[in-house]
Formats: sequence, C-alpha cells, structure tokens
Amino acid sequence: MSANSPGSSSHSVTIDGLELAYLAAGLDNDGPLAVCLHGFPDSAHTWRHLLPRLADAGYRAVAPFLRGYAPSAVPADGRFQTAASALDAIGLHGALGGDSRAVIIGHDWGSIITNITAAHRPDLWSKVVMSAVPPGNAVGVAFLSNLAQIKRSWYMFFFQHPLADMVVGANDLAYIDMLWNDWSPGFDATEELALLKPSLRDPANLQAALGYYRATIGAGFNDPALQDVQAMSGVFPSQPLLYLHGNTDGCMGREVAQFAAAEFPATARAEFVDGAGHFLHLERPDHVNDIIMNFLGE
Repeated sequence: MSANSPGSSSHSVTIDGLELAYLAAGLDNDGPLAVCLHGFPDSAHTWRHLLPRLADAGYRAVAPFLRGYAPSAVPADGRFQTAASALDAIGLHGALGGDSRAVIIGHDWGSIITNITAAHRPDLWSKVVMSAVPPGNAVGVAFLSNLAQIKRSWYMFFFQHPLADMVVGANDLAYIDMLWNDWSPGFDATEELALLKPSLRDPANLQAALGYYRATIGAGFNDPALQDVQAMSGVFPSQPLLYLHGNTDGCMGREVAQFAAAEFPATARAEFVDGAGHFLHLERPDHVNDIIMNFLGE
C-alpha cells in the first residue's frame, strides 16, 4: 500500500466485492463523515492537506483511491463509468457508518463523481464541494462551441486510441508530468508526482485510469444497469454547493466555469482562486482549504 500522507493513515474496505483503499484522518471522531474524491492524473494523496483540517474540525475524513487506482483493486467487471465510482462513494458512506450530516468533496473526475453521488442520494450528504470541473451542462456546451476548450481537452480524444496506453506509460509516466505542467503553469509538482505515480505505474492501473475517459466519450463499457445513476451527472445537486476554480487552469478554462456559475441556483456559489491552476487545492492549499472549511462551517 502507498505510504501515508502526513496526518493520515491507510485503510481498505470491500465494497460490492471491490477492495477500495483509502486514506483517513479523524476516524476516532464522532462527527460527520467527509468523503474526498480525487481525479486524474492524481490519487488520494491529493487531499493530504485537507484531511487533517477536516479531522481537526471534528470530521471523520476519508479519501479513497478511485477504482482501478492502486492500491485500490482493478474491477474485474471493467466498469469505469463515473456512476460506478459514485456507487463506490455511497458504499463507503455505508461501510463507515455515515449519516445525513456527511459532506462530499471532489476534484476533476472526483468533481463529476461528487455531482452524481450527491444528486443520486441527496439524503446522504448535507453539503457538496466541487472543483476544477463544474456542475451542470457547461462542459458539454463547451465541447460544442468553445474551440479553446476543445484544444485544451485534446488529451481526452487521444486517450481513446490504444496507443495511449504505451505513450502515457513511457519514461516513468512523463506524459503525466507534461499534463501537470500544462494544467497548473508554474507549479512545482515534484512532490505530487512522486505520490501519485505509484497509483498508475502498473499497466493495469494506467489502463483503468484511461478507462474513465473511454467510458465517457469513447467506446468503453457502460453498464446499462447504471443508466439512471449515470444520468445524475446532468442533475444539479440540491444541497448547498461550493464550486472552486483556479484562474489559470490550463485543463478546464475559466470561461467554462464562469458560464456554469452564471446558471447556478441560489443554493450554490462559485469562487475563483487567483494564483492557481487546475490543482488549486495543492497550489494554494491553505487558502483553498480555508474557503472549504468556512463553507462547511456555515
């Protein structure tokens, strides 16, 4: 199992036959559960700054490694659609004794999974935090009308080709170094890359991570039984929602997030973070985590 991030400990649980590893802080607390979901190319270690803050505030804070990301297992059923990960999050809520006070927090793919999870089971989550990929239909609209965003999202289309498995995995995942450099310009991600690469170095894990993209816009397997859950990706969560976006995000343009925020209901608000790109919670951890903790404390 991956080494612990400071302030957290490593655990695992089996959800519907799939072993999920997770980092945790504050498990001895009697407060609400906080589930933090990472994206690509990343791992549960991305929340190492936030987990101790949540624990200090009384939360039982957990960050799973998404299905297919080591040390979590690669699912034998080949389900990498975001609905499957949403059900994993719901299963984790149940396995850890969560209740209606629980909160859910996501970044990148984790943001989309958070949207689905919160919309599908609003009874389980009291507040929602999303970042780097906005809720609603803004991203879909951008793919139809925003050429700058289509250019930024070129990697998603490249990932549909079988050659991507070799290219992304070559030279100790140098492709991923490139993405971090493009998405968070000027940020020294040396520490982050050292933490996340063990989750993706094995070809089976890398193929799993690319499987999320193939299930979303390509020919990857989509389980018909999850169709109704998957449809929740287009449903705005009803809970109080905070959305965060870095102003220099090189993956998801600020203008896409601004378009989305203009359509937010009264229960939601967006905050744009100066001096940060796609990995805003790692580039400016104290500032971003202050915003999150203030929102949760309201």
